Amino acid sequence: MHAIGVDIGGTKIAAGVVDENGTILAMARRPTEPDDAASIDRAVKDVYLELSQDFEIGAIGVAAAGFVDAARSTVLFAPNIAWRDYPLQDRVRALLDADVPVVVENDANAAGWAEFRFGAGRDVDDMIMLTIGTGLGGALVVGGRLVRGAWGVAAELGHMRVVPHGHYCGCGNEGCWEQYASGSALVRDAQAALITRPERALRLLELAGGDPAALEGPHITEAARQGDPLAIELFAELGRWIGEGSASLAAVLDPALIVVGGGVGEAGELLLAPTRHAYENSLSARGYRPLADFQLAAMGNDAGIVGAADLARI
Repeated sequence: MHAIGVDIGGTKIAAGVVDENGTILAMARRPTEPDDAASIDRAVKDVYLELSQDFEIGAIGVAAAGFVDAARSTVLFAPNIAWRDYPLQDRVRALLDADVPVVVENDANAAGWAEFRFGAGRDVDDMIMLTIGTGLGGALVVGGRLVRGAWGVAAELGHMRVVPHGHYCGCGNEGCWEQYASGSALVRDAQAALITRPERALRLLELAGGDPAALEGPHITEAARQGDPLAIELFAELGRWIGEGSASLAAVLDPALIVVGGGVGEAGELLLAPTRHAYENSLSARGYRPLADFQLAAMGNDAGIVGAADLARI
């Protein structure tokens, strides 16, 4: 059965027709306004109408960046889109001139499921997905099943509190993991180094065009690949936070694999090597238990589309 997966971002949606092997057969995109929830509903309708012209569609999966309820129908809260207890499933169904099931999924869950079914995790039953970009999202697969929790909002891994009274987080708490293990944390620390260690930050400042405020994650990745010592140190610190946090998760879940996705994954082994080292040094009973493998995500930017479509079939 073909299904449509829709990945909703802040300013656009991307959708695709996905077959049962996780292959995207056709794609469509539409711009949206994050402050206008109705515009997103209409965009989902538009991509459905476009894609269903050439394919028979059996279900629609919508990947939403927010807290999705256990019924997979309502977005309880979204940080960057005007969704508050928003009945996304009902709104989209009402616009469609077709009796097609609509399922709403958290976007990190959708991406993690795609990796589990068709990507880096296809050979394991127990997997953690870390989506590390501006923030830190996550997905948990235990015994071959996606963990959603009692109310649908499990696996908000970036909001585990790891530093008491630490950096303020947009969720309202302080010291959340994503404040130390994310692309935003990497840039924040690099910008601080431009001020406190200017003699070591010359290459980063050059890549930023001489403006510390213009420094972005790809600049740090480029500098690290070129062998810049400060950039390499910054990735080592980021990897330490990721590895130590992953060891805490392993004490609870004992995964076979931890998949790292998101923008910072572009650094490859510059990130994974210190992550593995910190994980091994922080793991309880280390030396007497198997170690989880760390791999980069394999599905790329299409993971949300593929995962949402596949989950809509279940």
